[in-house]
Amino acid sequence: MSNLTVKDLEILQSTLDKLDLDYQLELDEGKILVMGPSDIISSEVGVQLIRLLGNWVYPRRLGRLFDSSGAFILPDANLKVPDVSFVRAQRLKKSVRYFGELVPDLVV
Repeated sequence: MSNLTVKDLEILQSTLDKLDLDYQLELDEGKILVMGPSDIISSEVGVQLIRLLGNWVYPRRLGRLFDSSGAFILPDANLKVPDVSFVRAQRLKKSVRYFGELVPDLVV
């Protein structure tokens, strides 16, 4: 049984990036899940959701939206990469150059 960590996932992702392999990784109960690229219909739906949510969220300064490249470390130490996610402004005042270390308020 594997018991890998976010650090292990970062090392593997770095290796994949150096090999120019386009895979996203998630961590689920200590196991790394390899996520292949989305089909174009899924990608189009994600873009439309982000656009529509952005039209509502940003003028009202309600929070931050993230696309399918934004990863979140959850309290159970799993790392998930939703297609679209939203975090309320009160919960994330400023983005950092790392994974979000919280549960988003909305995920798709």
